[in-house]
Amino acid sequence: MLTTIANILGRATRERGTLSPARAAALAASSAGPHGRGLRGGGGRGARAVAVRRASRSVLAKFDSAQTTPDNRKHWAAADGLSPNAAVSPEVRRILRSRARYEVANNSYAKGIVLTLANDTIGTGPRLQMLTGDAAANRRVEELFESWAEAIDLPGKLRTMRLARAESGEAFGLLVSSPSIDSPVKLDLRLIEPEQVATPWRVGMRVPDNEVDGVVLDEHGVPVAYRVLRHHPGDCGGCAGGAPDPAAFDTLPATSVLHYFRPDRPGQMRGIPDITPALPLFAQLRRYTLAVIAAAETAADFAAVLYTEAPANGEADPLEPMDEVELEKRMATVLPGGWKLGQVHAEQPTTSYAEFKREILNEIARCLNMPFNVAAGNSSGYNYASGRLDHQTYFKSLRVDQHHLRLAVLDRLLKAWLDEAALVEGLLPQSMRVRSAAIPHTWFWDGVEHVDPAKEATAQATRLANHTTTLAAEFARQGRDWEDELRQRAKELALMAELGLPLTTIAQNGSAPQRDEEQETTADAT
Repeated sequence: MLTTIANILGRATRERGTLSPARAAALAASSAGPHGRGLRGGGGRGARAVAVRRASRSVLAKFDSAQTTPDNRKHWAAADGLSPNAAVSPEVRRILRSRARYEVANNSYAKGIVLTLANDTIGTGPRLQMLTGDAAANRRVEELFESWAEAIDLPGKLRTMRLARAESGEAFGLLVSSPSIDSPVKLDLRLIEPEQVATPWRVGMRVPDNEVDGVVLDEHGVPVAYRVLRHHPGDCGGCAGGAPDPAAFDTLPATSVLHYFRPDRPGQMRGIPDITPALPLFAQLRRYTLAVIAAAETAADFAAVLYTEAPANGEADPLEPMDEVELEKRMATVLPGGWKLGQVHAEQPTTSYAEFKREILNEIARCLNMPFNVAAGNSSGYNYASGRLDHQTYFKSLRVDQHHLRLAVLDRLLKAWLDEAALVEGLLPQSMRVRSAAIPHTWFWDGVEHVDPAKEATAQATRLANHTTTLAAEFARQGRDWEDELRQRAKELALMAELGLPLTTIAQNGSAPQRDEEQETTADAT
């Protein structure tokens, strides 16, 4: 047996490199069978092959990133193989949420970034357009839904949900009935924080295998119910009436809960803040800014210093070290013999201060697909071309977020609203009073203003003239309903004709002055 082990170790050593003593001992221990038999005594060729594979497993990797060396050992020390839900465990998410909220509450850049992201994604709110064949029924539903959305402040709640995803990782909305709503449909969207969706824990309680921190799954891994705590875990314990029961909860069906988060891994059921990768950078930015201010203040605290170039025990008059002298404004004074009056030169901020802040803000905004000038609120270093190029990626990211909101929130909200409205006698047209029906529709979002409106209008006229676009598509770019706009335009033209006003039109070929590309590109403000 020993001879066989030695042969295997020798062959593996020659083929793969020198084995460590610990690895060799492990291989020798693994070579014995359950009854102490060697490789020849019951393992056979299969056991010898396993021993060879085990002996060489640690050095088989051919990728540099798969090698563990003394130089990269600390860097990869935190890498793990946890499942998506174990990696974002309740305690991990609690720490990330609290730190992200603290940074957003105390860092002006962090607050501005998440507010800008929410405002740009939601804007003044989505607008519904029904696409059935009944035009009158479409307009009736659109008007009713818009009135209901204003009654519950749907745009504001959507902005809050986008803010919550950025700083808390996820947002939950409960579909509830609220009699106080000024609308025939009493459906309401009540937002709750992620802490309130959790598995209630009591001593001796075992969490079911099909539950992920308050999300109950069926046999296919699809959420079917949510455990919603009746009180926020952070509610005060000294409130009147005593502390609320932290384990009191309700189990709500998944059809009554809107869960808005971004799953970054397959099977992930809870979200982490969008700004998680940037949290250490926000801390560095604040520390550096405070250090620069402290250094500048320290230098400014000394109005003047007395110093001498004479050697120790030289000819200068003796003075008490670190003594303080009160100075008066616009006075002349005589200094002790051998002494000179000087000032401490402020070394802060350094010339690299602005560059450092720019680079770290650029890195912070990258995890949100936001360009630097939007994150910083400063486009002084941009020209026309580079500004448009950076914004293209940002606007594509906003469209992705809007599409996600449509699937996770808006479509489900519309379905619930139609089901509730169908119960109100005479409210909906008869063709729309079909509960749980999939009615064709779309959503319009606020459009993005073009930097050069004249150039965009010319391009739009060209696309319409060569039939590469439609009025519906062009109005959708601006977040407007083409049917409403054409009806309004028809009313305006009819009234202009009635009043005898000239119907002026702009020719497509040259009404807008053409500008050179050099004129379009502005000079750097810096």
